[in-house]
Amino acid sequence: MPLLTRLWIKTALVYFVLGLLIGILLAGQSAGFIRLPIQGLFPSYFHFLAVGWISQLIIGVVFWMFPKYTQQKPRRSDALGWLTYFALNLGLALRLVGEPLHSTTSAAWAGWLMVGSALLLLAAGVAFVVNTWGRVKEK
Repeated sequence: MPLLTRLWIKTALVYFVLGLLIGILLAGQSAGFIRLPIQGLFPSYFHFLAVGWISQLIIGVVFWMFPKYTQQKPRRSDALGWLTYFALNLGLALRLVGEPLHSTTSAAWAGWLMVGSALLLLAAGVAFVVNTWGRVKEK
């Protein structure tokens, strides 16, 4: 299994646990058991599970298991794979910081964190599609 695939899958597992922990915090706050300033975390909870856990797990398996692009470049471009990994995870990190700030402050820079997050996630998605497109082919 390639290093990048292992990294994607292990990172996905971390996001799975973090997403579940955020879910517990949100449920505890809703029930009145937890009194922490965690406003605005629901979108991050959703993103951690949908993008951090599920999408990252899928991307890791696709990078590893899809048909070879060529014999010389079986996974097409490792550089695009790394770009996808870093852009996706930096975008998720910005979202975790930006979402609560954006919901609790009217500062413009908090909104720009969200824009930066969205652009990084878009870049990750495009890099993944570009790197994978040629591997989707008939036998």
